Amino acid sequence: MESGTSSTLPPGLDPAYHGVTLEQKTTFAFVIFLFIFLGILIVRCFRILLDPYRSMPTSTWADGLDGLEKGQFDYALA
Repeated sequence: MESGTSSTLPPGLDPAYHGVTLEQKTTFAFVIFLFIFLGILIVRCFRILLDPYRSMPTSTWADGLDGLEKGQFDYALA
């Protein structure tokens, strides 16, 4: 049994094992992109939780009804 062969070395110490393939680079870039996207979503959700009324419009859906008072929309549907 030879003690200097590459089969006895762990994968982290094998000199031929250090090459990173294109598939590994692509996977790593995709995972980084997903973490960035997750971070953006977490920040957005916390901003909505802290100030929920900032993202709501100031007008209501009833402002667009012409000639009708608010609360009389039942007759407009018939």
